[in-house]
Amino acid sequence: MNHYETVFILNPVLSETQIEEAVQKYEKFLISEGGSITSKENWGLKKLAYPIQNKKSAFYHLFEYTAIGDTIDELEVSFRRDERIMRYLTVKLDKHSLAWAEKRRKKNTVKA
Repeated sequence: MNHYETVFILNPVLSETQIEEAVQKYEKFLISEGGSITSKENWGLKKLAYPIQNKKSAFYHLFEYTAIGDTIDELEVSFRRDERIMRYLTVKLDKHSLAWAEKRRKKNTVKA
């Protein structure tokens, strides 16, 4: 199993329940495929660097998880089919990225 990090942005016109439903859908998908979620973060509504689908802001979410490579392909196909998802990016984490992510998580827990 490899470590991955996926950031995806959701359409800003969605309600809180619709956003939570979408996030839970992908969380359940990863778990059903044999992965495990290390952490998930809701970054909230942020301004986009450039307009996407004539929208200037979007809701950002981050998943950090472990999964097999085939799961990533299926996850990204699911992202492409979902109209609520505007963009996504999945990155495979190496040992240096894992250390940085752990440091970032600790920093976020201290803030909270």
